[in-house]
Formats: sequence, C-alpha cells, structure tokens
Amino acid sequence: MLKTTTSTVQGREVEQYLGVVVGEAILGANVFKDLFGSIRDIVGGRSGAYEKEMGRAREIAFEDMESAAKKLGANGIIGIDIDYEVVGAQGAMMMVSVSGTAVKVR
Repeated sequence: MLKTTTSTVQGREVEQYLGVVVGEAILGANVFKDLFGSIRDIVGGRSGAYEKEMGRAREIAFEDMESAAKKLGANGIIGIDIDYEVVGAQGAMMMVSVSGTAVKVR
C-alpha cells in the first residue's frame, strides 16, 4: 500500500478520498520499567532498547492504520501524521498515533 506524508503523489492521481484512518499503540509502564532497568544499553546518549520498543509501537500503529484503510477499499494513505504522547498517571505510558487519509489512486 502506498503511504506518504504528502497530500499528493507525483505521477499518480487520487481517484477517490475514502476518509481519515488512524492507528495507535501504547507502551505501558512495565515496558518503561524494563527499559530503564537496562539503562546500561545507552550508548552515545541513545537507548537502543528504548528505540527498539518505540519502533515496534510505530510499526503496530502503521499496521492498524493500513488495516483500516484496506477495509475502506483504499490502495493508498496520504497526508500521514505521526504523533508521540506521554499519557497516564505520572507519564507512565507512551502512545504512538498515526493518521492519514485513505484514498484510491491510479
């Protein structure tokens, strides 16, 4: 499925706009506890374990969004926006949310 952050696709024409689609994934407190417990994984100011979990959450959110678009009969998603939010008591969870417009392109 074609996915882009832009509202147009060079060389392709949007035939039909099918609606907004979203995907979300939330990392719970246990993930953060485990990640910060293995803080020794930090190299050069970056945590490989933390980045791996965030990447996994982003993949899940994209899969959810793509599944919603397929249900609408889309073969593309344009105008994709990716957001990261801290949620829950004392910021114990991280949410990854993606949204875009499901379209049929030719």
